[in-house]
Amino acid sequence: MSDDTAWRRSPGPGPLLLGVRHHGPGSARAVRAALDAARPRAVLIEGPPEADALIPLAADPEMRPPVALLAHAVDEPGRSAFWPLADFSPEWVALRWALEHGVPARFIDLPATHTLAWERPEDPGEPDEGSEGSEGSEGSGGGPHQVRVDPLAALAEAAGYDDPERWWEDVVEHRGGAGERDVFAPFAAVAEAMGALRETYGAGGRDRDPVREAHMRLRLRAAQREFGEQVAVVCGAWHVPALRAKTTVGADRELLKGLPKVKTDLTWVPWTNRRLARTSGYGAGIDSPGWYGHLFRAPDRPVERWLTKVAGLLREEDRIVSSAHVIEAVRLAETLAVMRGRPLPGLGETTDAVRAVLCEGSDVPLALVHDRLVVGDVLGEVPEAAPAVPLQRDLAREQRRLRLKPEALERELELDLRKETDAGRSRLLHRLRLLGVGWGEPVRSRGSTGTFRETWRLRWEPELSVRVAEAGVWGTTVEGAATARAEADAVQAGDLADVTGLAEHCLLAGLPDALPLVMRALADRAALDTDVGRLAQALPALVRSLRYGDVRGTDTRALAEVAAGLAERVFVGLPPACAALDADAADEMRGHVDAVHTAVGLLGETAAQAGPGHSDLRLRWRAVLRTLSGRDTVPGVLRGRAVRILLDEGELGAEEAARLMGLVLSPGTPPADAAAWIEGFVGGSGGGGMLLVHDERLLGLVDAWLTEVPAEAFTDVLPLLRRTFSVYEPGVRRTIGELVRRGPGERLRDGAGQAGGTPGFGAEPDAGRADAVLPVLRLLLGLGDGEDAAESDDDLVGAGR
Repeated sequence: MSDDTAWRRSPGPGPLLLGVRHHGPGSARAVRAALDAARPRAVLIEGPPEADALIPLAADPEMRPPVALLAHAVDEPGRSAFWPLADFSPEWVALRWALEHGVPARFIDLPATHTLAWERPEDPGEPDEGSEGSEGSEGSGGGPHQVRVDPLAALAEAAGYDDPERWWEDVVEHRGGAGERDVFAPFAAVAEAMGALRETYGAGGRDRDPVREAHMRLRLRAAQREFGEQVAVVCGAWHVPALRAKTTVGADRELLKGLPKVKTDLTWVPWTNRRLARTSGYGAGIDSPGWYGHLFRAPDRPVERWLTKVAGLLREEDRIVSSAHVIEAVRLAETLAVMRGRPLPGLGETTDAVRAVLCEGSDVPLALVHDRLVVGDVLGEVPEAAPAVPLQRDLAREQRRLRLKPEALERELELDLRKETDAGRSRLLHRLRLLGVGWGEPVRSRGSTGTFRETWRLRWEPELSVRVAEAGVWGTTVEGAATARAEADAVQAGDLADVTGLAEHCLLAGLPDALPLVMRALADRAALDTDVGRLAQALPALVRSLRYGDVRGTDTRALAEVAAGLAERVFVGLPPACAALDADAADEMRGHVDAVHTAVGLLGETAAQAGPGHSDLRLRWRAVLRTLSGRDTVPGVLRGRAVRILLDEGELGAEEAARLMGLVLSPGTPPADAAAWIEGFVGGSGGGGMLLVHDERLLGLVDAWLTEVPAEAFTDVLPLLRRTFSVYEPGVRRTIGELVRRGPGERLRDGAGQAGGTPGFGAEPDAGRADAVLPVLRLLLGLGDGEDAAESDDDLVGAGR
């Protein structure tokens, strides 16, 4: 059969207008059947004409949908738009059909150069038919006060349906496409329905559609002059009546006159099913892309094949699902479809069947089915030949070198920074975060907390391609761009905390070329900043940077010098800064004191690198704590915290700590101040509860003080005490309660506490019971069980002491 003969079988004169629902598998099957029957000489598709040069890439074996056309402004990459396409999208089917048959394919929508330049940019990937956002819920339109018409909702309501998705499934998706006698009949019916809607609603609140449709008509006329009438147009069904309308060329050109322009670049980028399922941002707004893809690809018996796929997933998750379960689920889905008056079971019926039979009524495994199958975690791929900014190409090279493949499914990645490949992965992810490309998010590791380990949560989202294009202004390689961005941020940083955080990021990202400028900015701001709170807040970040530098082999001598100088300034300014603070300020300052104490402990070993003047930071810090512990003008919570730190450090004996506590808890101290001191001493997550458990003398002091608090003051101190003891582990609270019930205060005053000790604890350590753990320790530490066992046991005991 010749092309002319086939074309004469198509309906009526003029071009073949195939109105579709974007991302509709039924529309995609119908488009393929119509193109096979009509054999057009050219295929026109709704999309930006600048992408015509990218069409041949759709035939590349490495191109795997879902993908999207990305258009972005050259001078402002953040101004962008996507046209997403899945394998079940009618536009993708038309594109592939044209390439397979050697037929020219062209895009005919309004050029992206105008779309991106519009004052209120739209998402042109979905401007049309709208049910549940699947054809343009985020679309174009007239502003917040105009009513947007949802064509599918209007047609579903006219047919007596309250759910547009169910109506579309019943009349389109469940039609037997292979046995359709007239492949053009569905398009004629949809076009007639859309014509009635356009007569009633006009542009339907989409004030930009007339402009877009004018450009489509001009492109259609040009194709007809080149190829004759044998032209097929695949576009949103909403546009079909406008393309059939009798208008003049002059009128269409008048609508396009004076449109704003911006220079644009276009390329193909990978897309994901999860992004197809979103109705905000750049989503295409279909609720179930995995289900739609299954309907499109299943050759027959879609329900049986779907439930078999669900059973396979549940079995992978160690759930007991047999063939009998699948058979029963199929029967239930078919029965539900009959009861609900549907031609075939849809997603609603199959989901109900899965919940009742395969999931035994539980929504927990059903959520997994929805996430992994109904939506799906597919990430498309584009060939290397696709246009890309230099930074994107360098990123792709780094991903291949480090074997770090982008994936749509969220996953955790454990890195051991002692390994070269893992260290490179860490640097890459940190550099991308510095550039605003949030591919990975650091999370707390479930295993080791050492500085040589990192845990990342990774997920590649399509819009990260835009972030990469935006970051391209900083350089052509990931390392160079991150260095330039860090230097610019250092110059523009507003306060000390910003610069210290930037220094930490530079060390994590392995950017030695950026460190000199960052360190100069850090030193300048540290010298000018007089706020002790900000200085104390900045010090821990610097010390963390020193530790990260150590594990990465980075020279951090300049950073150590700045950190030591910053610590000295904190030591000088902290005592006066702690005077006369209210309760909230005192709580905040306690956090700073704890952070500085941790930082000084880590900084002690590296402070010698900063010169002889900084060789004994720990001693000076302890002197500052002694000053805080003895000043009456310092809030009780800070004095108590200082005493506790000195006790833990061994700088203060138990007798002295008990004496200080006794002074604070004496009748002359206001109850509120005493309660604040106790909160500082035994509060927080630093093991204060165990201190009270093992030192009955301190517990007795607290107990005796609490029993003597006047009734009128008790309600004032109760919230402080509850906050203090609420952070203890349940077992610690229970033990303290038992000790108090047995009366530690009474035994202390009677001297029994000295003789009998704490109930449940011996007066001296039991050496025999302690030695019982030594074989296990030898096994864990790999010390062996041979002749050196006794010597290693002595070493272990000495280390424990």
